[in-house]
Amino acid sequence: MATETLTLGKALNTGLRRALENDPKVVIMGEDVGKLGGVFRITDGLQKDFGDQRVIDTPLAESGIIGTAVGLAIRGFRPICEIQFDGFVYPAYDQIVSQVAKMHYRSQGKVTIPMVIRIPYGGGIGAVEHHSESPEAYFAHTAGLKVVTCANPQDAYVMIQQAIASDDPIVFLEPKRRYWEKGPVELDAPLSGAYPLHSARVVRPGTDATVLAYGPMVRTCLDAATAAAEDGRELEVVDLRTLSPLDLTAVYESVRRTGRCVVVHEAPGNLGLGSEVAARITEECFYSLESPVLRVTGFDTPYPASRVEEEYLPDLDRVLDAVDRTFGW
Repeated sequence: MATETLTLGKALNTGLRRALENDPKVVIMGEDVGKLGGVFRITDGLQKDFGDQRVIDTPLAESGIIGTAVGLAIRGFRPICEIQFDGFVYPAYDQIVSQVAKMHYRSQGKVTIPMVIRIPYGGGIGAVEHHSESPEAYFAHTAGLKVVTCANPQDAYVMIQQAIASDDPIVFLEPKRRYWEKGPVELDAPLSGAYPLHSARVVRPGTDATVLAYGPMVRTCLDAATAAAEDGRELEVVDLRTLSPLDLTAVYESVRRTGRCVVVHEAPGNLGLGSEVAARITEECFYSLESPVLRVTGFDTPYPASRVEEEYLPDLDRVLDAVDRTFGW
């Protein structure tokens, strides 16, 4: 089986290429996705190889991109929309919530909307205002949408293809600060045998506490687990991977074994994904918990200027501090 070391960004590019090769109804559309290859070069070379009728440079009009894609999806295409930066998605929010999420329900199941909305999200790249947001809770809260996020190159390569093949509309969140991190990717593995798209996964086994994360924070939590191991404490790290629907089977199993849990994400804590996860764990694992489920999140403020973003983003020390507090009860 062919395995190559790729960056997460290159893994996404390769996965998009496979999808274009395998299905002539797959089209990519967005601002600068064609000739430029995208701001982060995720679509680099695709317009050259597949033409400007399948990799389409659009006007700077996010609502128009999504609205056009809805029409294409209804007519049998599988559009992939790129939102250039997370903070630019809000002009398209009306289309996503009012049309994309509701069309299947509104048509009594007669119409499917097989489209993927790719959104680079999160901070850590020193960007300016509106370029470092974490909007996942808006979409996870919306019935009719599925929301997933990858954390490593292997998942990026497989999950983007699985999302494109799905008949459901999927918001595909890409952790932009991890685009350049490398990892092994099995390029020849059949999708039919791949890990399910809407399933969480234990990425580091442990016995003393469960740490839950997704997207850009998975690497941070793995680093925290490595640091904790030097002090003799084994943390189990779970990558949620799917935010809607949530898959908490592996989470419950882990918490019942460890008795402690910390949920980590970049988005603000108020009404964030961590709140829902913590509530469900408390409902299902109450008698196994040795301490309350704690959260490590961004702060409840607008995303700060880049020079102070490292003070805003959860880091290894904040994760380890929360783990320590779970042992203080």
